Amino acid sequence: MTFRLPTIFFFLVLLAQPCLAERINHEGRILGALPVVTNTTLFNTPNADAIVSALQIFPVTNPWNEDIARRPLLTNSDALITQINSDVPSASNRKLKLFQEMNYVLVPANQPLVTISFLGGYPDESDLNGGVFPNGLYPIATNLPMETWPTGTGSQTLTQWQQTDDGGDRHSITVQPGSGLIFETWRTLRNGVNWYATNGAIFNLTNNNLRPDTWTSGDAAGFPMFPALVRYDECQRGMVEHACRLIVVKSRNQHIYPATHHAGSVSASQTNYPAMGQRLRLKASYVIQTNWTKEEKALLLGLKKYGALVSDNSSSFFSISITPDDRWGTAFDHIGSVGIGITNFEVVQTTGPTEGPRSAGAATAYAGPDTIATVGVPFQLQGFASLTIPPTTNQWKLYSGPTNFTFANAALTNTTVTFNTNGVFTLMLSADDGVHAVAYDAVVIAAAPPPISLAIARAGTNANLNWTGGAAPFVIERTDTFPAAWSGIVTTALQSATIPITNASRFFRVRGS
Repeated sequence: MTFRLPTIFFFLVLLAQPCLAERINHEGRILGALPVVTNTTLFNTPNADAIVSALQIFPVTNPWNEDIARRPLLTNSDALITQINSDVPSASNRKLKLFQEMNYVLVPANQPLVTISFLGGYPDESDLNGGVFPNGLYPIATNLPMETWPTGTGSQTLTQWQQTDDGGDRHSITVQPGSGLIFETWRTLRNGVNWYATNGAIFNLTNNNLRPDTWTSGDAAGFPMFPALVRYDECQRGMVEHACRLIVVKSRNQHIYPATHHAGSVSASQTNYPAMGQRLRLKASYVIQTNWTKEEKALLLGLKKYGALVSDNSSSFFSISITPDDRWGTAFDHIGSVGIGITNFEVVQTTGPTEGPRSAGAATAYAGPDTIATVGVPFQLQGFASLTIPPTTNQWKLYSGPTNFTFANAALTNTTVTFNTNGVFTLMLSADDGVHAVAYDAVVIAAAPPPISLAIARAGTNANLNWTGGAAPFVIERTDTFPAAWSGIVTTALQSATIPITNASRFFRVRGS
């Protein structure tokens, strides 16, 4: 009687998609592939959440995405806050207000262009997109929402609200992910099949280009509105990842980067009044209450890290804009009832077009290639961070996967990591020089037990199987011909077994879990 001892193969399949470094945003969040927009999609839907969650809204170096938590204060920060506070006419309103204002619609790349006439106001500061003055050509959807719909428009349908000339600002925002463009209008009105607005502005989400200097937009500061809106999807994740749109009662007749326009009522020499583009942040010392909602916590964390840019003027309030999403419910009731006084804010020194994250010498991070590792065996990471002045502070962290692992020293780019369980681990490397946007890269590592090494010895009419590696439970399989289908004969937690041999020819193999 004879039997054959086959080679035992151990197969490992990498179960995760490779990380795309260029799709990691300024917050260190992996964006993944951008969903293709095939139909017009309103802002207050799960489909819109999925799309904008995967959208890089302006480059990581853009002012809206700039981390200003460590920026120094203006020397007259206290005086500015005192002035902003006193300009609010009612003492009961001298706190942060949240107004459900701008909404948006997502449209496909092939959305038909529609004529919109820019009449009155600022047609000469409008982007026509190939139209003939004063008409623009914009990818306007039939369900284009206007400001405050649906939570602030009562029982009116969207079609009715599009045609209601209520005298308000009536901003509209169209986002076209396929082209990377956003189209924003002000005092927008539909009359039958015709569209009208006072101003139209187009922004490219892939660059930091501003409006021409002195040009306005839907906002007095010449800003885009879309990147400033507090959205439902980001609040569910726990962090507002950008600066907010801030409205003050009075501003001076001056604009600073990244604003391009001003509409103040006070002389530019009165520097204790904010300019358009002035950046405020919530003080780090402000205590966020533990019983507040995740939406409130997300907003306040964002105001501490990214702040808010003065964008327009109001008659009575100090406010920021959130989407009029009918899913909010009571999400912001604590802020509304308890209030956050204006004196909890401070004014920071803003960076210019070639300063801060937009200055030369930004760091890069490389986490190494996606790979496999053996459970219980220290694995050498191949991370790298470019040399910068000042030098970077580097840090590895777990982005996703099991938590049963240890870094030898998470502050070293080329440290070792030991995985103590099977699984797919996504590790994120960050490099922070304190000036530029933090550089991120990620690596996917599939950790598995050591490959099974099997030894078979004949003992009379039995075969003694002994093996190392793998993880229990083990399944012993056999076949009489090779190649052929295998059948399981024994399941065991041990790493040895004795199997009777009854045929002239037999193959065995062992599979781990």
